[in-house]
Amino acid sequence: MSIKPLADRVLVKPAAAEEKTIGGIIIPDSAKEKPLKGEVIAVGNGTKDEAMLLKAGDQVLYGKYAGTEIEWESEKLLIMRQSDVLATI
Repeated sequence: MSIKPLADRVLVKPAAAEEKTIGGIIIPDSAKEKPLKGEVIAVGNGTKDEAMLLKAGDQVLYGKYAGTEIEWESEKLLIMRQSDVLATI
């Protein structure tokens, strides 16, 4: 991975949204619930006030509107501050 987050930011690969059907009707991607968990791909070094607690490979939970979505090499990723991560799994 050639993206290196700065300071207290982390790069997260969101978990795939689950495919749901209701009585034979397939719910389109646009109506699916945004996943709230993912895997940390890369981390920054932290700041002088806040040490980086996460590491690459951690499974994390994050808020529904956390981070900024980016697309890198046809893959959707989220970049967010460490403080936007709610918990590790």
